[in-house]
Amino acid sequence: MTCKEMILSNEYADIINFDAAITTENSVSEAYCVQELYEDKSIIYVRRDLIPSVGEETYWYNYVPKLYGLMQDIEYNPLSLIASGILQLQRPPLELTGRNVIIGVIDTGIRYEEDVFRRSDGSSRILSIWDQTNQDGIPPEGFYYGSEYDNEMINIALRSENPRDIVPSYDENGHGTAMASVAAGSIVNKGLYYNGAAPDADIVVVKLKEAKQYLRDYYYIPEGVACYEDADILQAVQYVEQMAVPLQRPVVIVLGIGTNMGDHTGNDALSLFLNDVAGRSNRVVVVCGGNEGNAAHHYEGMVNNNTINNWDDVEIRVGPGEQGFVMELWGTLPYLFNVSVRSPRGETTPEVVSQIGNSIRYEFIFEGTIVEIGYWLVEQRSGEELITLRFTNPTEGIWTIRVTGIREPGIGTYHMWLPITAFLRSETYFLRPNPYITLTAPGLAENVITMSTYDDRNDSFYQNSGRGFSRLGVVKPELAAPGVDIPTALGVRTGSSLAAAMTAGGVAQFLQWAVVEGNNPYVDTEDVKNYLIRGGTREERISYPSREWGYGRLNVMGVFDLFADV
Repeated sequence: MTCKEMILSNEYADIINFDAAITTENSVSEAYCVQELYEDKSIIYVRRDLIPSVGEETYWYNYVPKLYGLMQDIEYNPLSLIASGILQLQRPPLELTGRNVIIGVIDTGIRYEEDVFRRSDGSSRILSIWDQTNQDGIPPEGFYYGSEYDNEMINIALRSENPRDIVPSYDENGHGTAMASVAAGSIVNKGLYYNGAAPDADIVVVKLKEAKQYLRDYYYIPEGVACYEDADILQAVQYVEQMAVPLQRPVVIVLGIGTNMGDHTGNDALSLFLNDVAGRSNRVVVVCGGNEGNAAHHYEGMVNNNTINNWDDVEIRVGPGEQGFVMELWGTLPYLFNVSVRSPRGETTPEVVSQIGNSIRYEFIFEGTIVEIGYWLVEQRSGEELITLRFTNPTEGIWTIRVTGIREPGIGTYHMWLPITAFLRSETYFLRPNPYITLTAPGLAENVITMSTYDDRNDSFYQNSGRGFSRLGVVKPELAAPGVDIPTALGVRTGSSLAAAMTAGGVAQFLQWAVVEGNNPYVDTEDVKNYLIRGGTREERISYPSREWGYGRLNVMGVFDLFADV
């Protein structure tokens, strides 16, 4: 098989390799294919019959792709652009419109025919589209799959009677189109019809390939729900980032996807890779904080090992029709924990003892439910204890996980996360949830700009927005941006992805001033982040940094007011 066929085949597993350089004479054989990334990082596609199944061996945790979902809660009004200090900067004297800056949107694709992605002469502002789902064209250089359509091909398509006969890429979902229009939509009819945050920025789009079926099956993703694996997202990030070199332009990468899996400190593969990209000059990465703040999918527990009753009972309400789900427990050093599971009918597993490489499967006789418990005494990247619980056909009702502390005296803290709302089939949630530490990955990546969401009509925090900080107390998010009832090219939409998109457009404005116009030509994400924090809008009644607001509300104009006062 070719590498392209392996990447697309469900018979080949996708392995994220950030731990060792691959030294082979050939990057492809009958058994495997290697897609190289930066700095000895790679993705390996290998025959599934040659390796353990997902979840079968606990040491596979870091190598198995995580699945990411879209962060959107399913007469034009520019007030959100004004609240963010963006529209003011588009006007004289600064006229910051994202000119000669590239905004990379990695999502569900783009409806490139829309007027909001064209210049006044009708030509496209889209530099290229990498459609990972279409295998009929030529892949981008350095990649094995999908089809790339450049600006020339897109313009030829726009001049034809049937554009999709020439560029057959379309955003069926609309999520990526909405994000791109908020970040970089053109000024249509002098702004009376539409006006994006950076209306003169150029656009690069990656339409992500949906996750393979074997991963969807393992994580119990409901049929018809969009989800994407980091093996494809990593390559999409590399594709967009590379645009900075030949075009010699600054690049903003925006992501409107998220997952609850991972240690919530930024040690997942995608977060680590984004950190690398964000640390380079003239690259800025903006991500959303997710919509999990009000979902009751996070639990924070404590166990007092100084008492006889050194356990904590975690209750999960499982709704009707739930076919299965995977959840994670992360302990905090130096404490260790054991778990046992009790069903709604009172059937209880023995206590599963923490040990290296321990993986146990229980079948509840009266429930017909299977629970697989995996242990990582020291998870490789974080050094923390990790326990995964995979429920198959869970009975409706209250399930209880008893978490018991062992060894160390004192009070041990741990955290548990259920999947994001889109990946569950019904109302499944913790009965005693904690709304904090609910930012989705990759929003915990240290170097990126992470945005929470608020309603600019009344300056209220959006109740579903993810909240910080990280599990170990690192300040995230940095700022909050409007994301409620935001006008897009496809109508009014709500979600943290739109807050990230608006911020990306504001960042493009700043990069035009800093890099394109030569005022600060070597800025990276950390620099831009700190400028935006200093320009943010803050209120006396709120103590900053805040778990909801970070360091305040996005105000790009505030950055330039700061310059004027210094």
